[in-house]
Amino acid sequence: MATGAPAGISIDSVAEERLAARRALRKSLLQRRLALTADECAQLSSRVCAHLRDGFPQLSMRAVGFCWPVNNEVDLRPLIGEWAGGGKAGFQALLPVVIDAQRALAFRAWSAGTAMFSDRYGIPTPACGDFLTPEALLLPVNGFDAAGYRIGYGGGYFDRTLASLSPRPLVLGVGFELARLEAIAPEPHDQPLDAVVTEAGIFRPRP
Repeated sequence: MATGAPAGISIDSVAEERLAARRALRKSLLQRRLALTADECAQLSSRVCAHLRDGFPQLSMRAVGFCWPVNNEVDLRPLIGEWAGGGKAGFQALLPVVIDAQRALAFRAWSAGTAMFSDRYGIPTPACGDFLTPEALLLPVNGFDAAGYRIGYGGGYFDRTLASLSPRPLVLGVGFELARLEAIAPEPHDQPLDAVVTEAGIFRPRP
């Protein structure tokens, strides 16, 4: 019976090679983004925010999960602050909370006055509050492809989270064009994005 691995090569070794290749790609993509200056990152982030504002006006009335920017990720805080200040009914800004390394993420409300602490990864996180369910998620990407798959940091948090949420929220990847890849060989657990927003515009997955 065929195993999918060449003769003489074990399935385990093929899987290890794929994991090593994914780790190397992730490292390369991260280094590419970290090479951006603070001004470049701010300018690109502003353009991403403009496309989100114009392309998804409904988010100003939704519970929106986003990520505190680290490692030169897109900074969505100006747009989140704009939506919060707009006073439209239904808007809440939510930040993820790591409960356990093998569990889905939880989400708590965030505003400028929220008490914060640094989680195990050094990322600012709301210190208290009820856990809430996002209606939309804005996910940073280290890499993304035309089919709507992303490369994150390898922890699997968002894949587990998306698999656990019902109904599934609107899921938008946010990143820079330097993260664009021709194709990502997705793993069985990888969850696709509904769209990706970069400084160049909004891109929806193609079959």
